[in-house]
Amino acid sequence: MPKVVAVIGASADRRKFGNRAVRAFQAKGYTVVPINPNEREIEGLKTYKSVLDVPGSIDMATVYVQPEIGLQVIADVAQKGIGEVWLNPGADDEAVIARARALHLKPIVACSIVGIGQNPYDF
Repeated sequence: MPKVVAVIGASADRRKFGNRAVRAFQAKGYTVVPINPNEREIEGLKTYKSVLDVPGSIDMATVYVQPEIGLQVIADVAQKGIGEVWLNPGADDEAVIARARALHLKPIVACSIVGIGQNPYDF
């Protein structure tokens, strides 16, 4: 069964990394759940306002939001019980990392697209 990945800060703009991530994870066979409170659909996928709105479990979250939003959503990630959390460049603020650790998460501070063996500029 494919891993379920939540792309927090998924974007309908194909130039943004929040969109490139959706496509890169799809290309690797992941079940992708876009998270963006302002979009209904991204790349043909139903979009959720929060990870807490997603039915079922999520294996991994990859975060593409500004730090001030990251501070808000990281608590949702912890509450949902998502074990693997990637803080991508731009989302990897010290305060967000500290908050994640305080919530007993072990954030991976790196580009998740590269982490799955893809080049973000191929998408």
